[in-house]
Amino acid sequence: MSKTYQVAGIGNAIVDVISTVDDHFLDHMGIRKGIMQLIERERAETLFGAMRDRQEASGGSVCNTIAGVGALGLKTALVGRVRDDSLGRFFAQDTERTGTAFVNPPVKGGELPTSRSMIFVTPDGERSMNTYLGISSEVGPDDVDDAVMADTEIVFLEGYLFDKDKGKEAFLKAARACHKGGGRVGIALSDPFCVDRHRADFRRLVADEMDYVIGNEKEWTSLYQVNDLDEALALAARDCGIVVCTRSGDPVVVIKDGHRVEAPVNTRIPVDATGAGDQFAAGFLYGLVTGRSMETCGRMGNIAAAEVIGHIGARPRADIHALFKAEGLV
Repeated sequence: MSKTYQVAGIGNAIVDVISTVDDHFLDHMGIRKGIMQLIERERAETLFGAMRDRQEASGGSVCNTIAGVGALGLKTALVGRVRDDSLGRFFAQDTERTGTAFVNPPVKGGELPTSRSMIFVTPDGERSMNTYLGISSEVGPDDVDDAVMADTEIVFLEGYLFDKDKGKEAFLKAARACHKGGGRVGIALSDPFCVDRHRADFRRLVADEMDYVIGNEKEWTSLYQVNDLDEALALAARDCGIVVCTRSGDPVVVIKDGHRVEAPVNTRIPVDATGAGDQFAAGFLYGLVTGRSMETCGRMGNIAAAEVIGHIGARPRADIHALFKAEGLV
């Protein structure tokens, strides 16, 4: 019996709010050019109020992945937390518009505003990002519907949400419900500093609950506290059935049940590296759901990542399925 959803994600639901400004505006508002800063609520409201000609787009790491998977034609769902405010309603409607079920309605009277990343683009193309995490980082077990998880083939979790105890509880609840329904569960490690803060809990999650894990070199070596990547991946392969390591332009390593393969990367000079990891995961998960080999899954991930770094924005513009077909992968 087929399930309602092929891939469901749990992640930070963030609205990207984009405005074109000049360097004088950055100086006037005290915005550090070309970097991403986490900011508090008062600062977020000040910057949001100062933005002119705002463009809004749904964002967030796993949310971008799920959008990429949905664009490839799979049935997708997203678990995230937004407030019932203008940005929250936009996020929910935009997610549904692109064909993904947003299974949590905006929270009425939510304790925090909807999360937003305010992106100031200067004429030289630099993007200066100021991110307020807001309500999205408060995802907890009450936001996870057992029935949705059990009715999903593959669940994908965002490591950033593992920073809070309620996020850990939500992940355990989701994993166990999905497994009970016969599905598979995995996580993106997301950030080496997040891994550092919660290493013991991450290690338990990987070993006890995850069927696949996606990380980069720094995240894997941090998780196992070793300097040698091959040593880290060998330790990971003992804990988890499918281990994936992206390596910034070098071939992606995939280890399944102890068997290691490498997926080549076509080097491309990035216009905007935002979303490369998110879309790699989208391509990889598409391959996983449709029963491709591990090397093909890795190649699909690389193709999707290469497309998204070729333009501004974290979601694909080209037909990724057509790119797979051109490479003989579908």
